Amino acid sequence: MKKRKIIGIILLVIILGAGAYVYSIYHSLTKAVNTMHNPVDRKSSRDKEIRFKDKDPISILMLGVDERKGDRGRSDTMIVLTVNPTVKSVQMLSIPRDTRVEIVGKGTEDKINHAYAFGGVAMSMNTVEKFLDIPIDYYIKVNMEGFEDIVDAVGGVTANNTLDFSYGGYHFPKGEVNLDGKKALAFVRMRKEDPRGDFGRNERQRQVIQGVISKGASVSALTKYNDVFEALGKNVETNLTFDEMISIQKYYKDARQKIEQFQLKGQGTKIGGIYYYIVPDDERQKAHNRLKQHLEL
Repeated sequence: MKKRKIIGIILLVIILGAGAYVYSIYHSLTKAVNTMHNPVDRKSSRDKEIRFKDKDPISILMLGVDERKGDRGRSDTMIVLTVNPTVKSVQMLSIPRDTRVEIVGKGTEDKINHAYAFGGVAMSMNTVEKFLDIPIDYYIKVNMEGFEDIVDAVGGVTANNTLDFSYGGYHFPKGEVNLDGKKALAFVRMRKEDPRGDFGRNERQRQVIQGVISKGASVSALTKYNDVFEALGKNVETNLTFDEMISIQKYYKDARQKIEQFQLKGQGTKIGGIYYYIVPDDERQKAHNRLKQHLEL
């Protein structure tokens, strides 16, 4: 009887301890999400409300922004994600920052990354939506200055490097490279030494982002949840609410099993002495068709 009582007390302590641990995670998560949450004053072109329980496919614009004091900055990284939990896949399209497009709300044609400088997140979303002719539902903006904190918080990432190069005081040989925060930031920022220019950099960015998603979703990340949530709260901004994030985790988590990456093909040219990346209409149409089909529109 005494032995049973002791076991019962031990179990109670474990349960209470687990409850406190879960509460601690929940408290830290809600605090981080409240810090990250920033609604955007715009309406998507989507003609119906998204129903997470029905597993409606969604689209997310990821913006990697370098912001300095007194300067809004430019979105040097623009990636469109479409998430379809039914077919369990994510489409990841990188848009080169120099792509010449109509800047919606400005009435001019310019580099697509200037949309953020002119009108912030809303103008970026509207411009990408018009360019690809698909609804853009959500955005996630990452401060690239603090990107290293996020990588460190998940315990670093691994990438497959296809180009031997040195940048920012680090050497990156061909093959599998293990990256901490500082190395990851240098890895994704290098552009001029890459013969593929933005395309090479975009490929490295996608690899690191995919690595962060995979590590962040792993059980091991739970042991570092305070660091992860603190890094996200400081460096990430999104219009996703806490409830929407919970719904995505519940109904869409299997989509990360298959991440398909692609990019827009075009040609660089100078117009008025300024370099632009020109995407032909047929290439833009291909991207539109692929993403529209994935969104089941």
